[in-house]
Amino acid sequence: MTKQNQEEKMKLFDIYDVSNIEIKDPALKPYLNVEPKLLLKSHGRNLEKFGKTKVNILERIANRIATPGHMGKKHKIITSWSSGKYNKNMGTVLETLKIIEEKTKKNPIQVLVTAIENGSPRDEITVIEHAGARYPQAVDVSPLRRIDLAVRWMVQGAYHRCFGKKKKMAQSLAEEIIKASEKNMESHTMSKKNEAEKQADSAR
Repeated sequence: MTKQNQEEKMKLFDIYDVSNIEIKDPALKPYLNVEPKLLLKSHGRNLEKFGKTKVNILERIANRIATPGHMGKKHKIITSWSSGKYNKNMGTVLETLKIIEEKTKKNPIQVLVTAIENGSPRDEITVIEHAGARYPQAVDVSPLRRIDLAVRWMVQGAYHRCFGKKKKMAQSLAEEIIKASEKNMESHTMSKKNEAEKQADSAR
């Protein structure tokens, strides 16, 4: 049996079939890793340039749940209960996939991939300093950063909706991913993407 046939038969976590996953955006295809494995744990081995491309997208989401990053200029410490707890974070991701499957009746990995494609911005602004003056300049976003931003906004939006409420993180994250996959502007990811691209358009 060839390696390709083994991978076709193998499933992600032995649950989700990823052989028919379609990544429509050609720019993201080499950077969006959905390789089937039984355990997603890279132990921080992929430290070389573009090492993130070797890390499965589900592991990247679990890592982002531990440290969701900045919201605006404030770094809210809202995840002390999950920081560094791989089992708990990956458990949240798996529960999220289960909820997505129940609600959409589709392959949850495909829904997630579509949500990332829809929620990743193509343009953003950077600040250029020239002769003491600072002004915004529109720039294209690299594919790796596009995925990073989409994942960050998904997790932040989910935390924002469930923090201090009865709603569980898995439920909130599932709703955020489903809305982003449907291009629903109620999604935090889609609204942030729209805002970034509008700012870039005005800074051209």
